Amino acid sequence: MTQFYVKDGGSFREVSEFFLRDGTSFTNKTITNVYVKDSGNWREVFTLFETPTSFTTATNANITVPTNANAIHIQSAVGGGGGGNAGQAYDKAGGEQGGPGGGSGAFLSDVVFSLTGGETLTPQIGAAGAAGNNNYSGGGPAGGGSTTLSGSTTGALFTLTGGGSGQVSGGGVQGPLATLTGGVAGTVSQIATKLSSGTTVDGLNITSFTSGPVGSFNQSGSGAAGSNGITYGGDNANGVGANGAASFSGQVAGGTGGDAGNGGGPEPGQTGNPGTRGSGAGGGGTEQGGPGGAGGAGEIVFRFMRIA
Repeated sequence: MTQFYVKDGGSFREVSEFFLRDGTSFTNKTITNVYVKDSGNWREVFTLFETPTSFTTATNANITVPTNANAIHIQSAVGGGGGGNAGQAYDKAGGEQGGPGGGSGAFLSDVVFSLTGGETLTPQIGAAGAAGNNNYSGGGPAGGGSTTLSGSTTGALFTLTGGGSGQVSGGGVQGPLATLTGGVAGTVSQIATKLSSGTTVDGLNITSFTSGPVGSFNQSGSGAAGSNGITYGGDNANGVGANGAASFSGQVAGGTGGDAGNGGGPEPGQTGNPGTRGSGAGGGGTEQGGPGGAGGAGEIVFRFMRIA
């Protein structure tokens, strides 16, 4: 932060407090900016809070808000992506199936919230949904975890649920073919009031914030559902697994489905590819049922600021 000095009896002294005359008496005022006139031009010499140019990636550790900050810019936040599930091998049923993809987590991109200087923020980063290997047994692994942020004074800021894992139901080695359903989309289950306008004390208009994954200000929404599993006709049919869902309104791709196994041979289908940044994982390939991939972990990327 800029330091400010005055000349007192021939010596410069750093000023620690300012008082303003308001009406007829002196009173305490919060001074956000100080300017001096230099050769006919006004020049800023003091700013109460300078907005960082870089962002911080949160962990599950508590965060102390700087004393002079009163807002937080969430560049990106997303719930965990769901895991893909296994491909299914049904030689006796006359078909092979690529596994279903995982769903993606709900998200925020370039959103600003008010908060209180000095309070403690508690983040929770949504875990990635586990890879699934549900052959014939049905069900699926747990979906991605929820990403949340709350303040000790401000209260809950947001809860972004994770995407669901790909699901297997019915079917068996002797047939019939299974139903393979892509993981469900994560949702914004709670969100505080978002600031739609404002300028920081160092001159940044918050509506210009577009550095997040979506590329435009004040974006939030649900994730997307993973793709259903794919049926390929005929014994020993080769085919890839289904894709996982993209996150951040389609801007971060989900994991692609695993490659097929070697038709007619003993090799299993390949593992589905993992998701990233809250996207869903791909399903496993066909032929002896390759497992699905793991979803992408959630995240919170932020910086503090002071709105004038």
